[in-house]
Amino acid sequence: MIITKTPFRMSFFGGGTDMPQFFKEYGGAVLSTTFDKYCYVNARHLPPFFEYTTEASYARIERVTDLDDLEHPLIRNAMKMLDMHELRITYEADLPARTGLGTSSSFAVGLLNAFYCLKGKYADKKQLADDAIRLERVLCNEAGGWQDQIAASFGGLNKITFHGDDYQVDRIIISPERKKTLNDNLMLFFTGFTRFSSEIQQSTGAAIKDKTAQLREMLGLVDEAEGVLTNKERDLDDFGRLLDETWKLKRQTGNKISTGSIDELYDKAIKAGALGGKLLGAGGGGFLLFYVQPEKRRAVMDAMHDLLYVPFQFENAGTRVIYYSAEFYDPQMRREK
Repeated sequence: MIITKTPFRMSFFGGGTDMPQFFKEYGGAVLSTTFDKYCYVNARHLPPFFEYTTEASYARIERVTDLDDLEHPLIRNAMKMLDMHELRITYEADLPARTGLGTSSSFAVGLLNAFYCLKGKYADKKQLADDAIRLERVLCNEAGGWQDQIAASFGGLNKITFHGDDYQVDRIIISPERKKTLNDNLMLFFTGFTRFSSEIQQSTGAAIKDKTAQLREMLGLVDEAEGVLTNKERDLDDFGRLLDETWKLKRQTGNKISTGSIDELYDKAIKAGALGGKLLGAGGGGFLLFYVQPEKRRAVMDAMHDLLYVPFQFENAGTRVIYYSAEFYDPQMRREK
C-alpha cells in the first residue's frame, strides 16, 4: 500500500503565460507557492476476491472489470500510461475540487507518484511534473497551462520560467522573517463557487492572440514581484499593490475570468483596506486571495463575513510518499479476464 501527500498551489503572478500557445512564442514565467492544504492518494493492488478488477473511490465509487469502462479520465489514462492493473485507489483532499488551486494537477502528480512507488521505480520531481503535464494536457486532452503540475511536484515558493518545450524552477531566495511576513499578510477566502478550470482555460486560450499585450504585461510583473520579495530594501507592501495590477490585467484575458459577484467581493475587500488580491486559478470562482496589512485584517475579515476564511502556511516539500508498505504482486498471476 502506498499513500502520497501532494500540496495545492496558489499562483501570484504570470498565470496564463504558462500556456504553450503563449510561451512557445513569447516565453513565460509564473511566481507561485504551495501551501499546507493537500490531497491524499491511497493506492494498493486489489485482492483477488472480487468480481471487479479496478476500484476508484473519489466523489463517487467506480468498480469495473474493463479499464476502458472507468469513467474518471485521469485515473483511467494514468493506469494505461504506466501499465497499472488490478488497483484500489482512494482520493481525498483538504479542499474541494474545481476551486482554482490546481487540485486536479495535484491529484495527477500524487497519483503518478503512488503508481511509480507501487512499481518499485523512482521518479524524481521533474519526471513527475512532466508525466502529469502529459497526462492532463495530452492523454486527457484538458486545456490549460503547465504551472500546476510543476508546483505540486516541486513544492515551495518558486519562479517557474517556460521556454520552448521546457521549463526551469528557481527557488525564491528570501529570509525566513520576510517570508513569514508575506505569509501573515495574505488572507484566503472561499467564495463557494466551483467551476471547471479547463472550460475557462479554453476561453482564455482562444483569446490569447487577442490578449497578447495584457499577457506580456503580466509576464513583466513576475520579475517585478520577484524583486520585491528578494530585495530586503523594497517595501513588501508593493507585492500587494502588484497583485492588484495583475488582477486587473487578468480580467482582460477571458470573458469567464470574473463575474459580477466576484468583482463585488473584490471591491469590498479593497475598500476595507486590502492593498490588492486576485482570484486564484483560471477564474470563475473558487478562492479569493488578498494582501492585507496587519492593522487592516479585522476590517477585511468583516467585509468578507459571508465567506469562509481559510488560514494557511507556506510549504516547501511538494509531493511525497508518507506511507509505504511492500506487497507481493505478480502480474503473471493475474486472473483470467
